[in-house]
Amino acid sequence: MIVVTTPTGRIGSQLVTRLLQLGSDVRVIVRDASHLDEAVREKVEVFEGSHADAAVLDEALSGADALFWLVPPNPAAPSAEQHYLAFARAAATAIRRHDVRHVVGVSSAGHGWSAPAGVLSAAFAMDAELAASGAAYRALSLPFYMENLLGQIDAISERGAFSLTCAADQPLAMIATRDIAEHAADLLTNLSWAGQENLPLFGPDRLTPDAAAQVMSEELGRPVVYQHIAMDDFAAILRARGAHDQAITDTVEMFAAQDHGIYDADWRTATIGSTNFRTWCREVLRPAAERATERAAKSA
Repeated sequence: MIVVTTPTGRIGSQLVTRLLQLGSDVRVIVRDASHLDEAVREKVEVFEGSHADAAVLDEALSGADALFWLVPPNPAAPSAEQHYLAFARAAATAIRRHDVRHVVGVSSAGHGWSAPAGVLSAAFAMDAELAASGAAYRALSLPFYMENLLGQIDAISERGAFSLTCAADQPLAMIATRDIAEHAADLLTNLSWAGQENLPLFGPDRLTPDAAAQVMSEELGRPVVYQHIAMDDFAAILRARGAHDQAITDTVEMFAAQDHGIYDADWRTATIGSTNFRTWCREVLRPAAERATERAAKSA
């Protein structure tokens, strides 16, 4: 029995689909079961609630062989570290109680980074808790998600622009979420591994933002440019959106670490996923841009 957290998220939903295709017995922990696809809901055991809730974990992990673990973001939390550790400590307790033998967690590349890295440092603290749980643990150590760009789909489709805090000529490692789900499924359906290990998983490309803009332009059939945003301006945007001071610090530290190469060391030893940026733009970004254009036309 495999337990999957965040089954309606970008990674979790693809993972559940893949596990069901492989014939696995799957349980999911989901805050609101109505958000599950009906076809999926019919094929899995559903435990409704938060996976930071000890009672929910006790029910869901009883008799489980393996657990897929992902901490959902919560900008309203007092700090990223408190948020990640609250989830991780609840998980570690339940893992020990129910003798769950294998855990796969979603983390960040850059273990060993010495400077504060905000949300990424919180993920590393989570890994330490789960690695000490007694289960065999694999931390999927990941760079920038290609899907993060979907948060700017309106700007990309309407203005032909996207923004990040890194320099236009700085290579940035990326990964598609479907490759994360595929690798997690491989681990969860072949439980021959033991011990604790960080597993860097990267996409085939390390593109600069300018190079990424060129690929996007070619695949979307219209110009897309990269617009660098200064870190102070980025912090001001977060503040204007209502983010509290610690959330701003955690986010700024994360992007600063990314801009200063936190992912670079893991690039040399990473397992390389199959989805390059051009393929992702063609198969994911382009349809999303088309939908955004249709929405804009209807609301005009």
